[in-house]
Amino acid sequence: MSVTLDLSRMAHSPSREGADAPKPPINLSGLTRPQMVAALTESGVVEHGKAKMRATQIFRWVHHRGVTDFAQMSDVAKETRARLAERFTIARPEVVERQVSKDGTRKWLIRMAPGIEVETVYIPSVGRVGALCVSSQVGCTLNCSFCHTGTQALVRNLTAAEIVAQVQIAKDDLAEWPSDKEDRLLSNIVFMGMGEPLYNMGQVADAIEIISDNEGIAISRRRITVSTSGVVPQLEALGEKTQAMLAISLHATNDALRDVLVPLNKKYPLDQLMAGIRAYPGLSNARRVTFEYVMLKGVNDSPDEARALVKLIKGIPAKVNLIPFNPWPGTDYQCSDWAAIESFAAILNRAGYSSPIRTPRGRDILAACGQLKSESEKVRASAMRKLSMAAMAGVLDDDEDEAAA
Repeated sequence: MSVTLDLSRMAHSPSREGADAPKPPINLSGLTRPQMVAALTESGVVEHGKAKMRATQIFRWVHHRGVTDFAQMSDVAKETRARLAERFTIARPEVVERQVSKDGTRKWLIRMAPGIEVETVYIPSVGRVGALCVSSQVGCTLNCSFCHTGTQALVRNLTAAEIVAQVQIAKDDLAEWPSDKEDRLLSNIVFMGMGEPLYNMGQVADAIEIISDNEGIAISRRRITVSTSGVVPQLEALGEKTQAMLAISLHATNDALRDVLVPLNKKYPLDQLMAGIRAYPGLSNARRVTFEYVMLKGVNDSPDEARALVKLIKGIPAKVNLIPFNPWPGTDYQCSDWAAIESFAAILNRAGYSSPIRTPRGRDILAACGQLKSESEKVRASAMRKLSMAAMAGVLDDDEDEAAA
């Protein structure tokens, strides 16, 4: 068994943090085209007059062709390629584990740095042809009581490069390069993985700009959805900066219940959340908000709750995704009976709201909605406990030896 130590929390040695310490290479995969122009110019690798042209070349190689080595950029001078490799990187992070469900869902455990791992899931037959569920943070701070992912403590935000890398890794595995393949399998991106995207707004916005750029991966902003539990002050900025589709992790129709299911509601209660949604830039019948509603048996699945939901979202261009609860080890919640889910959906449909029942995908590999949590985190925690115990035992043994001497 391999053990991964999280060195990010260890005190750094002063000898390694001096002014002469080498800076890690900048990952060009996480730079928008304007940012890439600036980075190339500031590095001195490319002269100012050629930086825009060179950035376009590199951007297309990285995001349209999917290359991971500057040496593959055949229309860039060999000397320039060598200088780029000295100052920058376009390498992928490590795929620690790859799993494929019996229903075709794929899940990757990706190591961004020592102790920094996230899970990313590709779901076939969602959206136009298939959707990729990406993470925006390592862990989560929201502690939603029904969500397995929320039981993992927040480690840090992901960078734009690390968010984009999840898309690149999926495209590698799906053989999706170049990006303009007519039969490509990845058509939609959903920020519904680990973390709260609106608590990492800057990096998420940059990643969306990169992913949607027509010179690269070229996934339309209309096919990129950002799901939030309701960070109300950031809703307007999300719409203005990204023009992404909005999804709200709702799950309850009153503050008392939502305070339990989604504790963030205590900070931004439903009246504030609904006002923020109604003001979301670009919201229209053509750009509806999606309300996500996990079906919990005996908790939020009654006909009265369905009618309350209709009243709550009245006047908002919307659809409601009904999500059968996906069980995970240690939870006390149960999935609603199928008849209750269908009855709930019928009430919404009669009120004029599309309410598809999301087919659970990837349950057998813990890749379904709310199940993402790196199993390696448990291994690391167990290993760290054993190492700590061993170290403590060693110290005690040394103390006893010294006392005996």
